Amino acid sequence: MFPGGGDMQKLLQQAQQMQADYMQAQQELASSEVTASAGGGLVSATVTGDGELKGVKIDPKAVDPDDVETLEDLVLAAVQAATEDAKRLAEQKMGPLGDALGGLGGGLGLPGM
Repeated sequence: MFPGGGDMQKLLQQAQQMQADYMQAQQELASSEVTASAGGGLVSATVTGDGELKGVKIDPKAVDPDDVETLEDLVLAAVQAATEDAKRLAEQKMGPLGDALGGLGGGLGLPGM
């Protein structure tokens, strides 16, 4: 027992459960996708919950050979918006687990930490 009545075995079991929850959340994020658009839907980008760009769709109406710069800006805006949405999703799923495991993982030497 630790001073104050703590039980090392119970603490380790809790840490292992938190690690399992964390890994589950990571897997869910990797398989989740968010899509955001720019230019009123002319350009959209899809990003996984863990930040991987999966695709970009461009409406043919957005393609103007004389104004490629606007299309580039729309693509950039769509990718940035999708990436921000993915970050928010990750914070929702991982926030409490990441905070808790960040403080425990290093000290307990748990794998994946």
